[in-house]
Amino acid sequence: MAKEPEPTIIKKYANRRLYNTGTSTYVTLEDLAGMVKSGEDFTVVDAKSGEDITRSVLTQIIFEQENKGQNLLPITFLRQLIRFYGDSIQNLIPTYLDFSIDSLVRDQDKLRGQMTNAFGPGAFGTAAFGPGAMDAIGEQVRRNTEMFEQAMRMFLPFGNGAARTSEPPPARPAPPPRAEPSGDIDALKRQLDEMQSRLDRLSDKK
Repeated sequence: MAKEPEPTIIKKYANRRLYNTGTSTYVTLEDLAGMVKSGEDFTVVDAKSGEDITRSVLTQIIFEQENKGQNLLPITFLRQLIRFYGDSIQNLIPTYLDFSIDSLVRDQDKLRGQMTNAFGPGAFGTAAFGPGAMDAIGEQVRRNTEMFEQAMRMFLPFGNGAARTSEPPPARPAPPPRAEPSGDIDALKRQLDEMQSRLDRLSDKK
C-alpha cells in the first residue's frame, strides 16, 4: 500500500511570519487557506518551541474569511458554540461537528444537485435560499443527527442512548384494594339489620 505523504510543516515565527518548509518560501494566511481548499495537508508549529499551533492558525483563517464578508458561521451557531464551553457535553461537540461536516462533504454533490434542480445553476450564488433549499439542508441535518445518535448509542451502551432504545420496564401491578377494618363492616351490618327490622315492623302495622 502506498504510504500517505507527510503533512507539510509550516513554521510560525515570533514576527507572525509563516514559513513553508516544503517550498522554502514565506506564506500568508490566504496561502494557507488555498492549501486547505486544494486538499494539501499541513501542520503549523511554533518555530521556537516546536508546539503544534495548527488549530489556532486555522481559526485565524476562519476569522480572516469572516472579516472579508464571507459569513459562513451564523450568529446563533457562534452563540451556542460559546455556551458549550464548560458544559457537561463539551467533549461530545467536536465529535458531533466532525461527524456532521464529514457527512456533508460526502453528500455535497447530491446537495448541490438538489439545489441546482430547485433554483437553477446560479443557486449557490444567491444571497438567500428558498424553502426548497432549506428543506434539503434540513433533511441533511436530520439524517446527520440520527446517525450521530446511533453512533453514540454504540459507544455508550449504558448511557442515555441505551435507555432510549431499551424496552420500558414492566409496569408494577396495582396494589390490591385495601380491606376495610372489620369494625366498620360490623357496624354497617348492624345498620342494615336495623333498617330491615324497621321495614318489617312497618309492614306488620299495615
